[in-house]
Amino acid sequence: PGDLEEIISGITPPADERVIIPPGDDAGIFMLKKGLALVETVDVITPLVNDPYTFGAISSANSLSDVYAMGGIPHTALAIAGFPSCDYGTEVLKQVLKGAESVLDRAGVQLMGGHCFEDTELKFGLSVTGTVEPDRILRKDGVREGNILIITKPLGTGVLTTALKGGKLKDVDMDEAVGWMLTLNNRASELALQAGAHACTDVTGFGLLGHAFNMVRDTDTDFIFRLQDIPVMHRVQEMIDRGMVAEGAYNNMKYLKDRIEFQDNITEEEMLLLFDPQTSGGLLLSLGEDGFRAFREAGMFARAIGHVVKGSGKIRVKKG
Repeated sequence: PGDLEEIISGITPPADERVIIPPGDDAGIFMLKKGLALVETVDVITPLVNDPYTFGAISSANSLSDVYAMGGIPHTALAIAGFPSCDYGTEVLKQVLKGAESVLDRAGVQLMGGHCFEDTELKFGLSVTGTVEPDRILRKDGVREGNILIITKPLGTGVLTTALKGGKLKDVDMDEAVGWMLTLNNRASELALQAGAHACTDVTGFGLLGHAFNMVRDTDTDFIFRLQDIPVMHRVQEMIDRGMVAEGAYNNMKYLKDRIEFQDNITEEEMLLLFDPQTSGGLLLSLGEDGFRAFREAGMFARAIGHVVKGSGKIRVKKG
């Protein structure tokens, strides 16, 4: 997070007044005309699973997520692929693209083309374009005192995919994680808008606490999370205890640990879970009690994991 923050700080903010959301949020938003704005985002990842079709599908769901996190509707996509031709046959890339198309079809998004380049390892992602009504944009910075914090997917994809690569888990052990990574955030985004969510982001590479910090840091509020209420996929804590932790989790913790107040009885292993980088993670929402009730009544997976209090842009994590 620190490196990205430093890089973005060197970018001159767009002077065009039609840029509603500049670099730094989940996606950029550009006003096209009254009542209609363009949402643009791009994301590329390396394989998390062994099957190329599933990898392409997961990568596509992950790329679409930022549009949903802004309250937008994705319409078109361009594929971006890094391909080590010396290591893989073209059939692998074909399967990746087929997996991507399966998710795009489900989302109603048209694949318009793309770009492939020679690389030392397989990479795949999408540049996605969507639209949003300017008065329906979900932003990161609208948290309010008294709000409930909810998350729409359990944590653990970083740990489990690391364990798969490390030989501690088999492909069949990944069904739960793959299922969640293939779950689009479109329905959660629709419900967030209907429920009047005050702030929203998707939980991805910076982990739960990294993305939460970006929501609260410049506000006059604090986030209080309850560790025992945070949903976690099966076998995640077991894999953390066995050392199956993504490097990104340690990087996230190094950058943020001193900015977050942990209750004394929380172990480092439990902290690492909260910094675990997610792929195609759920939405983290700040909303009122009525909004949370709307999620429950809709039968949508949503867990209340904390609340917002008056403060100075900090995060506190409690246990018990």
